[in-house]
Amino acid sequence: MNKEKLLLEEQKFLDIYPEGFQSEEMKAISKKHNFKKTADFAQKVFAKEEFVYENQIIENMVKLVNKSSMVSLFEKPKFRDMIALLDEIERHELVTGLNQLLYGNEKIGFNTILEILLQHKMAKWTIISVFRCYCYPDSDLLFKPTTVKGIIQKFELNDIKYKPKPSYDFFIKYRDYINEMKSYTDPSLSPNNSAFSGFLMMTL
Repeated sequence: MNKEKLLLEEQKFLDIYPEGFQSEEMKAISKKHNFKKTADFAQKVFAKEEFVYENQIIENMVKLVNKSSMVSLFEKPKFRDMIALLDEIERHELVTGLNQLLYGNEKIGFNTILEILLQHKMAKWTIISVFRCYCYPDSDLLFKPTTVKGIIQKFELNDIKYKPKPSYDFFIKYRDYINEMKSYTDPSLSPNNSAFSGFLMMTL
């Protein structure tokens, strides 16, 4: 990772927005994404005790994808339509996978969800990362392919290679890089990981 380039971009950003994401301009941009409201919704409906209500979890998965301003308008109806086609076994596996992803064995959960998405041609990085993004905003983020590829190239994350097909190995390595990069910069750039990723995107 090119730490010097990161710190240079940080300084350039703070020269324009000295208060980081607390500046009025950044607050206006953040307001459009309604991130906190969506995160509050996700943390409520996907609380651990809610997983006994499988049908409600499935319904709220669709709702969260629809609420997220970071998931493309093209992917939202595709995900909704995919959910409508799932049989009872797949629905149960999807809920079990999400429970594991959020509260159990993250790798098993990720791969369980991925397998279902692959079967229905919906294995998108945005979809598989959206749930932890809002449930754990200080450690996770939504993976937008164009942004991810740009950050890898610009900041010379040379030991990882983006691929369109999601994988758990890349998921944890890229997330670790984001959290490491965040640790080197001023806290005003990272009220949450999605905001920090937004800062990095703005440098591209």
